[in-house]
Amino acid sequence: MPVIVTGCAGFIGSSLVDRLLAQGHRVTGVDNFSTGQRRFLEGALKNPAFKLVEGDLLDLPVLTEAFAGGDTVFHFAANADVRFGTEHPRRDLEQNTIATYNVLEAMRANGIKRIAFSSTGSVYGEAALIPTPEDAPFPVQTSLYGASKLACEGLIAAYCEGFGLQSWIFRFVSILGERYTHGHVFDFYKQLKADPTWLRVLGNGKQRKSYLYVQDCLDAIQIAVEKATDKVNIFNLGVDGYCQVNDSIGWISQALGVQPKLEYTGGERGWIGDNPFIFLDTKKMRSLGWAPKYTISEGVTKTVEFLRNNEWVVETRK
Repeated sequence: MPVIVTGCAGFIGSSLVDRLLAQGHRVTGVDNFSTGQRRFLEGALKNPAFKLVEGDLLDLPVLTEAFAGGDTVFHFAANADVRFGTEHPRRDLEQNTIATYNVLEAMRANGIKRIAFSSTGSVYGEAALIPTPEDAPFPVQTSLYGASKLACEGLIAAYCEGFGLQSWIFRFVSILGERYTHGHVFDFYKQLKADPTWLRVLGNGKQRKSYLYVQDCLDAIQIAVEKATDKVNIFNLGVDGYCQVNDSIGWISQALGVQPKLEYTGGERGWIGDNPFIFLDTKKMRSLGWAPKYTISEGVTKTVEFLRNNEWVVETRK
């Protein structure tokens, strides 16, 4: 099957590219390398079934040409750093919402009818219902990132209704694992490598978060695309549990063999728009026969192992 992967040089996108190629698919990857890493595509670039298009999703003509001959689009390109939304408010609009509109238009121009989309659990804002199911009432949005992703979901659903597309929308918790390049585990690892005696922690360390290992995430995506047949299919992806930020600090410190002094910035939030409690109900996804193989602590430990064995990733992310 000929597939398109946007954000193909990113953390999740490159991992999906390798999996699809191993399964015998022909893959066209699109990336502008603003945050993606070419080294993540070293294996794919040796495979004749892979084609790389270096282009920006804001360039609709380039995107339309790149999508020619595709059957399914896995749209994983995005600005994924929630923390700096208020510093660059246009970035989420352009790189998430407008980019998704261009993806849908490129699909329409090429007669492509299927799209899998990486959304986020952040669309629930500070949910009143915990664990949060897919049909929970939506509160006021608390981050520009979440708002932009929710707008993407609305566009995709409208295109499904108006132009006969079929979609699979995945609301992730934070994803961990090999090729991870941003987020709190990365930040803490980088701090502790520079000074193993001290760690600055945003908020009070009691924020409750859920995380999912990247290969468990990709398992879920492929099972859902294969088995879920509605016009618009929305799934939460996460584990049946959560941890405190302090717990993850303990796992990271143990993996590195350090005991840093912790300095908290205070308050229950790490940054503007930070949700102090994220825990998603995943019964809908599990009803298709999926279950994660790794716990949160195992995902954190595997992420630290990857960073230790790939110091270049830390060095290239200033």
